[in-house]
Amino acid sequence: MRLTVTKRPPAGTDAKTLSPGSRYPMTVEVPDSATVDDLKLAIAKQVKSMYPDRQRLTFGDKKNVLESGSTLEKYAVKDNDTVYIKDLGPQIGWQTVFYIEYLGPIIFHYIVYNFQNIFYGEIFEHSEIQKRVYMLVMGHFIKRELETAFVHRFSHGTMPLMNVFKNSFHYHMLSGLNLAYWVYSPSTAHGTPLAAKLGNPTLMAILTGVFLFAEVSNLMTHVTLRNLRPPGTRVRRIPYGYGFDIVSCPNYLFETLAWVAIAGMTRSFAAVFFLIVSSGQMYIWAVKKHKQYKREFSDYPKSRKAMIPFIA
Repeated sequence: MRLTVTKRPPAGTDAKTLSPGSRYPMTVEVPDSATVDDLKLAIAKQVKSMYPDRQRLTFGDKKNVLESGSTLEKYAVKDNDTVYIKDLGPQIGWQTVFYIEYLGPIIFHYIVYNFQNIFYGEIFEHSEIQKRVYMLVMGHFIKRELETAFVHRFSHGTMPLMNVFKNSFHYHMLSGLNLAYWVYSPSTAHGTPLAAKLGNPTLMAILTGVFLFAEVSNLMTHVTLRNLRPPGTRVRRIPYGYGFDIVSCPNYLFETLAWVAIAGMTRSFAAVFFLIVSSGQMYIWAVKKHKQYKREFSDYPKSRKAMIPFIA
């Protein structure tokens, strides 16, 4: 099967209007039974810089994206048809992105907690609430690093390289430096009135229990998602089981619950601010995934909400 690969012209311009010296349009030959991945590899052989993860292929309408793992026949692509290509730019692996994102808070919390003189100009004894929050937050992000290494299976292999800086700012600054600076400050150090108020043993025990429940539940939902996708594939299935019977994204629900516990323990503006920003972002992701599930699976449970049980 012979296909023409070219860039989609801007609206209102002639289809043949391309910059002088452009490598497009070009002709690619693939077997009649070829998959989208076969086509991407064939393009990459002709244009070395356009490795498969950098390509976005569409056919007909620009919303008709040719998804990796599917056959060209699924999209009714035939001999002598034209497929449009978009350069997504340099890419970076999602797993690498996760490692970078979660490493930042680990580093910031460690240095702010242990090198007080650099950040506060004095040495003081940490209060019980500071010690507890330090252990819980460090445990959270170490858990996320371990999940990245041993649990997660990614439906998308890469993301645009520049996005890593935007994503990392959220974690490194908001849940890293900003949260650590205010939570471990002298204002809540051992012996201060605020530390005595926050260090109520019963309240600390309850909120620690909530945090640990949320962390274990979050891990369980990640394991459920992992088991849906065989190794080396991008298979998507309807998730069922713990948490998934009421919302599409219980992993985001439990993550939010964990940060509610941290905000409750510290009663810090920095913790509340991160809770609002992170839960808001996770809700946006949950709604997007919820809509995708409903669009992809006709038998998707109608009673499920996106992230907040029985509400939204």
